[in-house]
Amino acid sequence: MAVRGSGVLLHITSLPSPFGIGDLGPSAYAFADWLVQSKQRYWQILPLNPTGLVYGNSPYHSSSAFAGNPLLLSPELLVQEGLLSREDLEAPPLFPEEAVDFRAAVEYKNRLFRTAYARFNAGKKPAAYRAFCTRNAFWLDDFALFAALKSLHPDQVWGEWPEALRDRGAQALLQSRTEYQDRVEKERFLQYLFFKQWFSLKEYCNQKGISIIGDMPIYVVYDSADVWAHPDLFNLNQKKTPITVAGVPPDYFSETGQLWGNPVYRWKALKKTGYEWWVQRVRLNLQQFDFVRVDHFRGFLAYWEVPACEQVATNGGWVKAPGIGFFNRLLENFPNLPIIAEDLGTITPDVWELMDRFGFPGMKVLLFAFGEDLPTNPYAPHNHVKNCVVYTGTHDNNTARGWFEHEASLENKQRLFRYLGREVTSETVHWELMRLAMMSVADRVVFPMQDVLGLGEDTRMNRPARKQGNWRWRLLFSQLTPELSRKISEMTEIFGRADR
Repeated sequence: MAVRGSGVLLHITSLPSPFGIGDLGPSAYAFADWLVQSKQRYWQILPLNPTGLVYGNSPYHSSSAFAGNPLLLSPELLVQEGLLSREDLEAPPLFPEEAVDFRAAVEYKNRLFRTAYARFNAGKKPAAYRAFCTRNAFWLDDFALFAALKSLHPDQVWGEWPEALRDRGAQALLQSRTEYQDRVEKERFLQYLFFKQWFSLKEYCNQKGISIIGDMPIYVVYDSADVWAHPDLFNLNQKKTPITVAGVPPDYFSETGQLWGNPVYRWKALKKTGYEWWVQRVRLNLQQFDFVRVDHFRGFLAYWEVPACEQVATNGGWVKAPGIGFFNRLLENFPNLPIIAEDLGTITPDVWELMDRFGFPGMKVLLFAFGEDLPTNPYAPHNHVKNCVVYTGTHDNNTARGWFEHEASLENKQRLFRYLGREVTSETVHWELMRLAMMSVADRVVFPMQDVLGLGEDTRMNRPARKQGNWRWRLLFSQLTPELSRKISEMTEIFGRADR
C-alpha cells in the first residue's frame, strides 16, 4: 500500500550553483534538507542522461539511455576528492544566476574535466573504478567509444561515419579503441564520477526519508550510442538511417502534432532477445531511482509512426506495440516495478486496462481539469483515485500562474472559482491549486518548484513546440524562505501527507 505523501519537481540543472548550471554538489544536499524541513517525501527530477546543444539541451534527447550527464558533476565534490584544487575553481565566468547558460557551462566544465582526468590518470586507478567499469561494461564500453568518436566528428551523426565504423566492423572498432584509448578512458572516468556523485546524493535523500522519482523517456535519439550499438533493434534501413520515426498526432500542445524524430523500435526483434536491452535499461533506472516515471507510456501499447521523410507528424499512423507481454517480461525480472505511467493526452481504454492490470499509477494534471467537462473530467479532484500522482502541472506545462494569466479562458476561470467557492487572483491561484491537489484522495502529489513559488510564465521549463530556449530556469536559494517552508509544512500535515 502506497504511503500518502507529497513532493516537488525540480531538475538538477535548476539548482543554484556558481558554475553556470545546477549540479550534484552542496546545493543538491541543501535542497534535500529543505524538502525534509518542509515535510516532503518525494523529489522528482527529469532524465539524468547526457544532453547536447544540438538538441536544445533537452534531457529527453540524449546520446545514451544509460549514461549520466557529466554537466551535472559538482566541481566542489571533485575538490573534496583531490581531483581538482581550490585554485582550479577560482574566477569562474560570470554566469547568470536565474538561467542556465549551457554553452558557457559546457566550455567551463570541460576545462575542469581535463584537469581532473589528468590528475586521475597520473595516479593508481582505485578498485572502485575498475569495478564500476566491469559492472557497467554492457553499456559503458560502447558509450565511451561512441562519445570519443563524436568528439572527433562533432558535426556528423554516426550514420555519416566511414562505413566500417558505421557498421561496427570488428577491425574498425578495435583500431578505434586502440587509437583513441585516452579519449575513451576519459569518458569512462566521467561516468564513474557521475554515478559516484549521484548514488551518494540518492543515499543521502533516502536516509532522510525522501524518495527520488526519476524519469525515463520511452525513445532514444538516433545519434546515440544505443542505436549505433544495436541497430537491429530500431527501424533502420541498410544504410543505417531511420525508415520511420516517432511522434504524436495533433494534440493540446500542437495543431500539427509533434514530430520527435526518434527511431522507433523493432519490437519483434526485441522480443526475440527477451527484451534484454529494455531489461538492462530498466534495471539501471531502478538502481538510480525509487520510482520511475515512464514518459509516453501509451507507446508500449501503440505508437505514432511517421515516415522519416515527413516534416510534420500529421501524416503518421498508429502501430501496435507488445504491451502486456513486454511488462510480463519486466515483472519476471523485477517483481516490484515502481513505475508511474505518463498517461497524458489522448489515451485509449486499452492503456488504462494495462495500467490497472499491473497496478501502475497514472498522472492527473489540475491545469487540465477546468474545461466544459469538469463534472466528469478525470483530472478534477473529485474524480481522482488513490493510485495516481496528482500534479498542478508538469515540465511541459505553463506554470499555474502563467496558465491563469495567459492560457485559462474566462470560462475556465469561472469554473475554477465555482469549484473553489470563491474568486482567486494570479497571486494566489498556485496555492489554491496546490491545496486542491493536497486534499485529493490520491496517494502522491507533486508540485513543480515554480508553482510552489508562484512564478509566472517566463519561468516555465519547456515549451514543447519550441526547440531552443528551454530547460533554463534556475532556483535561487533566497526564494526558499522559512515562511515558505512553514506554509508547505502546514498544508502537508493538515491533509495527512506528513509523518515527520
